[in-house]
Amino acid sequence: QMQLVESGGGSVQAGGSLRLSCAASSIRTFSDYAMGWFRQAPGKEREFVAAINWSGSGTLYGDSVKGRFTISRDNVKKTVDLQMNSLKPEDAASYYCAAKHGLGGPTARRPEYAYWGQGTQVAVSS
Repeated sequence: QMQLVESGGGSVQAGGSLRLSCAASSIRTFSDYAMGWFRQAPGKEREFVAAINWSGSGTLYGDSVKGRFTISRDNVKKTVDLQMNSLKPEDAASYYCAAKHGLGGPTARRPEYAYWGQGTQVAVSS
């Protein structure tokens, strides 16, 4: 069964940048999966952040992060990254990596993701 491990979280001042990474293991072909990033702040529902299709040719972003965040993947290394720029206090949350089996396009629909990481914490101070 696929395992996902996030890294790269931390504390940053507003306007700063962080790069999150998610490493997949216990799978043979990483490119069989579309990947996504979600986030959850205390007391709030888990929110879609970004997704990328199996090849990296298609991406999708939540409205609140468009133009500031960039998702990318490396199918050889079996990793998916989230570059976060111009961070705002409202970006503070636990960030989760997720995987969806299939060759379709990127999706924001949380139920379609079967595999989830444990999350990495991002704090943004004003």
